[in-house]
Amino acid sequence: MEEQKLKILISKYNSGAATPEERILIENWYESLNGAELSKSNNELEEIKQGTFNKLQTYIGTSKSNQYPAQNNKVILLTYVKWIAAAVLLSISITFYYYKQHSIVKQNNAIAKNDIAPGSNKAILTLADGSKLILDDTKNGKLATQGRTVVQKTGSGMLAYLSSALGSITSELTYNTVTTPRGGQYNVVLPDGTQVWLNAASSLKFPTAFTGKERNVELTGEAYFEVAKNKAMPFHVSSAGQTIEVLGTHFDVNAYSDETTLKTTLLEGSVKVAKGTLSAVLKPGQQSAIGNSETNAPIKVSAVADIDEITAWKNGKFHFNDADIKTVMRQISRWYDVDIEYTGKLPDDDVFTGTFPRSLTAAKALKILEFSGVNFKIEGRKIIVK
Repeated sequence: MEEQKLKILISKYNSGAATPEERILIENWYESLNGAELSKSNNELEEIKQGTFNKLQTYIGTSKSNQYPAQNNKVILLTYVKWIAAAVLLSISITFYYYKQHSIVKQNNAIAKNDIAPGSNKAILTLADGSKLILDDTKNGKLATQGRTVVQKTGSGMLAYLSSALGSITSELTYNTVTTPRGGQYNVVLPDGTQVWLNAASSLKFPTAFTGKERNVELTGEAYFEVAKNKAMPFHVSSAGQTIEVLGTHFDVNAYSDETTLKTTLLEGSVKVAKGTLSAVLKPGQQSAIGNSETNAPIKVSAVADIDEITAWKNGKFHFNDADIKTVMRQISRWYDVDIEYTGKLPDDDVFTGTFPRSLTAAKALKILEFSGVNFKIEGRKIIVK
């Protein structure tokens, strides 16, 4: 593609004025970089690389340029095609990108050979009698009857609990559990109408009918809740020793055992977070953080700088805001169902900021991350970080 034509198309792509055909052309151009060849010395490459980084930060115009100087940190925008497009639009040596791709083409080809599909809607439903249904294998429609509650799988891949006049009446409280594996996610509508989105490697245990004065559920992993309002019956979420009490609200709970802190983020309404004898009330836009391994850990409440980062997984995206490599790879591990192995010394000052789709295969996601200078290799269901 001619350089001048490329610049014009990229300008239209970034402004949103590109036609569908032009968008495909730009994205195909990006993919074609794998086959490009260019000869540059290492010293010249480093000069181009440093100049690109400095000018890109000036173009972005964010405060992160002052927070993370180029000589100390690499703040990489992981926005797929647009990341490269912005740099090229500034006329920052298009040839550098051709060389960059050529220098890692062998490794990228090795990654592609062992590519791994992204996660998808899949989960296991455990009924009150202990029997299990693999939801990604079952047909849409009625799956079971639990007391007077009908369990249905909808056409949109959602699990819904619906009250029915039919079925047996029982005073015994029975529970169901929905469990997502690594590489899975699922949306559940509880008997009271509350919607829950489960992230990968998570589970939710809940009664098949809410009775009494409270609605209680148990969570492991991460979930986003939109709780149906009912002032007479508060909704409680128990996770890793903490309890969240709500009347009707939208919030996210991150309670993975391999994370250092339990995080509850409030988007709408009001919630009370408690662990042990300590408690805190959150307002919209606030997040509580509690040490995962501490018995009487203090509850730290802070304003959330970027709500999109919290809810990105629910909206089909990876979104990082000054995240270190291990934080990034924990999310990669859960979504692609892979183990992570680290070789060599990890840089302490590298952080990642930006967004890319969770619909990408592992090879494409890793290709984006490689612009930070970190290298990856896929071996079976293991990703080696170098």
